[in-house]
Amino acid sequence: MLIGILQTGQMAESLRDSLGDYPDMFRALLAERGFEFRDYHVEAMEFPADVHDCDGWLITGSRHGAYEDHPFIAPLEEFIRRAYAEAVPMVGICFGHQIIAQALGGKVEKFPGGWSVGPQDYAFGDETIRLNAWHQDQVVARPEGACVVGSSDFCENAALIYGERAFTVQAHPEFSDAVVEGLMDRRGAGVVPDPLMAEARTRLGQPNSSQALAQRIANFFLQSRGGAAPAQR
Repeated sequence: MLIGILQTGQMAESLRDSLGDYPDMFRALLAERGFEFRDYHVEAMEFPADVHDCDGWLITGSRHGAYEDHPFIAPLEEFIRRAYAEAVPMVGICFGHQIIAQALGGKVEKFPGGWSVGPQDYAFGDETIRLNAWHQDQVVARPEGACVVGSSDFCENAALIYGERAFTVQAHPEFSDAVVEGLMDRRGAGVVPDPLMAEARTRLGQPNSSQALAQRIANFFLQSRGGAAPAQR
């Protein structure tokens, strides 16, 4: 199955050489699950020609806000609406989670409760999943057809499912603790409150559920395209 990675941002340049960029992280997260990948740097206006160019789409995180005025936002929203209408499955992570919700009629805003940084616990039904987070923006109003499948006291709409058409998660299963620590060191100062980062550092190094979430992503893609012919390469 061919997954198109729609890259909507870049890892901090000072971290890229040692930790990789978003597409590298998602390849590692979903490795050995039968997927092939093709990258599109949509932040730089590199878009697929058609929503059927890949069997499914994965929209990455970004330092941008979904509600901000950037050249790539409107065409990305239109691409999302077309893919949704034509039942091409999408997965959205952090910014990807937010832009899919916004494109389909939901609302995203800078959360007045502040930042979520480092390992966080989310309720997925009866299961508790721990994932690394790095965000202040949140989906505060769900679009029609979106159902909550993961939440926390801090983030009500932490994971959403749109039938077989989209699965989105606010947290970052692709972020290792080293990535979070690097972001705190390179991007956090003066942006994220120091006490919050200090508290997050105490939770780094504990086991998390990134591979469990990776399997949920893989299952979503495979089940949503069950029996479908592969995209033309």
